[in-house]
Amino acid sequence: MFDKSKGVTERLAALAAGVILGACSTAAVDHLNILSDNAVQAYVQPPPTSIDKLSDYNPSEMSVISLFEKATKSVAFVTTYTESRSGFSLNPMETPAGTGSGIVWDKQGRIVTNFHVIRAASGAKITLANKKTYDAELVGTSADDDVAVLKIKAPPEELDPINIGSSSNLRVGQMTYAIGNPFGLDHTLTTGVLSGLGREMKSPTGRTISNVIQTEASINPGNSGGPLIDARGRLIGMNTAIYSPSGASAGVGFAIPVDTLDVIANALIENGRIVRPVIGISYLESSQARALGIERGVLVLDVPSGSQAEKAGLRGTSRMTFGSIELGDIIIGIDSDEVKNEGDLFKALDKHKVGDVVSIRVMNNSNEERTLSVKLSASQR
Repeated sequence: MFDKSKGVTERLAALAAGVILGACSTAAVDHLNILSDNAVQAYVQPPPTSIDKLSDYNPSEMSVISLFEKATKSVAFVTTYTESRSGFSLNPMETPAGTGSGIVWDKQGRIVTNFHVIRAASGAKITLANKKTYDAELVGTSADDDVAVLKIKAPPEELDPINIGSSSNLRVGQMTYAIGNPFGLDHTLTTGVLSGLGREMKSPTGRTISNVIQTEASINPGNSGGPLIDARGRLIGMNTAIYSPSGASAGVGFAIPVDTLDVIANALIENGRIVRPVIGISYLESSQARALGIERGVLVLDVPSGSQAEKAGLRGTSRMTFGSIELGDIIIGIDSDEVKNEGDLFKALDKHKVGDVVSIRVMNNSNEERTLSVKLSASQR
């Protein structure tokens, strides 16, 4: 089961309007603990029989068939559950929480998936292509990037890691193939052209994920965490979200690019978490700041005592004696980057590392501007 003693519940912000994550759960998540490694047989729809008459398929069909049959060996089925107790028993009961997909990352049993697939769960089970199911333990998560790494204790010969490609040389118009387990259906393939590059989407925490891949391959609930591959079977992204007013696939799917995924996954494997440079303040979201008449910038709510931000002279928002509110500083720029909202703030900070000193331009409620030098600290989650 997931170990609640190793962390606190992360409460997640709502996703941006119209972006609907592929997993079905929307609650909080606790850190995971080591689960038992007993493998059990799970019912999975059997694959079709092998192709006997190759002449029945044209070359383009055979190419896709071969691509799918090879890549599915690297796709896992993720089933999450929560634990509860009935009034008549002290023994915990497992209640299904949701399903998703995962990518077999290496021979050590690590499975990469979306954070939102497992965020509501107290435990997870991984079903491999050979139809064996293993309990999972958590290696690490990054809610800001919507990435989680799980691990199972499966024999190396049962694990077929994905062929990792690159997202640096992708072109709009090339074919993409999404593999996953939509609606709990075993190993489903959808195809479509890569229809856009450099898109942005919100993570479960509201942080912007940049350089997202846009594809016409259908991504439905349950596809989240599965691979998006190119025509040579190389991983180019991880299926993450769809844009759809109705909630069903509308032909516009999004995937985290593999170059980003590779860095995040390996950092989680090494450290269990992502360490990011931060100013060390709390802020008001732009949508709420607009109601206060703040049209640009990020309003500082709180500046912790003794922090680098306080030492630099950043001022937070405070309540006056008779209940009125005095607004704090509004961050309008970092170095040469203009900051219009929190998305711009995150992008500017991601260019730096912990310990860097940055120039922060702020404006007070009298529209007076000043520039402060702040040493970036490490994020605490």
